[in-house]
Amino acid sequence: WGGGLLAQWGVLDFAGGIVVHATAGFAALASVFYVGKRRDTFSPPNSIPLVAIGTGLLWFGWYGFNAGSELDVDAITTLAFLNTDVAASFAAITWLIIEWSRDRKPKFVGLMTGAVAGLATITPAAGFVPLWAAMIIGILAGFICYWAVHLKNKLGWDDALDVWGVHGVGGTLGTILLGVFAYKSINGQSGLLDGDTAFFVKEVVAVLGAAAYAFIFTYVMLALINFITPVKVSESDENLGIDESIHGEKAYDEGAL
Repeated sequence: WGGGLLAQWGVLDFAGGIVVHATAGFAALASVFYVGKRRDTFSPPNSIPLVAIGTGLLWFGWYGFNAGSELDVDAITTLAFLNTDVAASFAAITWLIIEWSRDRKPKFVGLMTGAVAGLATITPAAGFVPLWAAMIIGILAGFICYWAVHLKNKLGWDDALDVWGVHGVGGTLGTILLGVFAYKSINGQSGLLDGDTAFFVKEVVAVLGAAAYAFIFTYVMLALINFITPVKVSESDENLGIDESIHGEKAYDEGAL
């Protein structure tokens, strides 16, 4: 990536929307298709407080992930920090509102999932877009990632942690929106709204190409690995539980729950 083909072409990615989220999300989708479903796909969170703690740790760490990608302490570092916070906040509320309007109940896990979607989506654009654009990106992240997860559920894809819908779709969306909202006055690069159509096209082509590469490469590698060792546990191990069958212990005392 550093000095490679995409960089020479003029593609930008502030903190990993392409090289982390889009590739991971579409690699996860390839895994979902190759490995297949679990027998019991209804597996609700066993501890919503731990979901909240984990989301808080992610959110806090994301300041270092995004703002730290400037590798300096300057105005761009501050902007990336604020854009990260704003996008996550707007995405969380957007997801909550959509879910509340559809299910008639405000769901806390949905609020947390929306926040992570906002964090993933702002990642490639954090140091290139103005603060008002981060608000729009957050709203679009909450809306589009929610419907991506809804589509996944409707199609019956067993992506237990919504890696494709949140990270894959979020990283792809954020990279495309970077091509829309980048301003030369902020960090030296114009986007579509600032008059640079070519940069927008480059961002779209780069993220779609990287996503396709990650999907195909992962699917092929899983097929090769499966010749050496199965990539899916046996039905008996799955019924017993992976903790018990592989590690000989359980994470939770089920009798105390």
